[in-house]
Amino acid sequence: MLNAIVTGTTLLASLAATVVPAAAAPAPLPVDKMVIDVVSANGSGCPLGTADVIVSPDNKAFTVTYSEFTAQVGVGAKPLDFRKNCQLGLNVDVPQGYTYAIARTDYRGFARLEKGASATQSSFYYFQGEAQTHRSRHNFTGPADGDWQRTDSIGISSVSFLPCGEQRYLNVNTELRVNAGWSDKKKTTSFLTMDSTDGNLDTVYHVAWKKC
Repeated sequence: MLNAIVTGTTLLASLAATVVPAAAAPAPLPVDKMVIDVVSANGSGCPLGTADVIVSPDNKAFTVTYSEFTAQVGVGAKPLDFRKNCQLGLNVDVPQGYTYAIARTDYRGFARLEKGASATQSSFYYFQGEAQTHRSRHNFTGPADGDWQRTDSIGISSVSFLPCGEQRYLNVNTELRVNAGWSDKKKTTSFLTMDSTDGNLDTVYHVAWKKC
């Protein structure tokens, strides 16, 4: 269980039941601060104490930062290192009179892939008790050596909000996979990471607000 309590915005979300009309104007940002509590962190990509959540001071976004989230194959890699995953359980305290959804997500990381190797980053998130979920998958091919960023945007007509007045955990799931392909994994190492050792590689969730 992680103790990461964040105050400053309403974070997470993008799943639930009430769909905003396409012509609806954006709601004004709430004045009250939101509190986010990371109540659980499970998976090989986020050992205890290696994931954190920070809310922006303007109530427009929150970030998830990992410090040991790397999938790899080849020299120095263990047999199960080709796949790493993390599920975070987030308890979000929404300011009274508001609800929220995730409108856009920016994923960032670093990739070093040998020629012939490939990798994928996939994610989905959902509110506790909801069957609906937003899924995304991004593919990478070698050769590659540098920072990467991918963005998922949800159309205004498809954005869905947590039902007003309900308190549910938001579950955020992320997975990294690396495939050596025809690269020489006995002599080289290929990896994909969302590891933020320098504070620059993080996942940013942009929040949409709606008055109840």
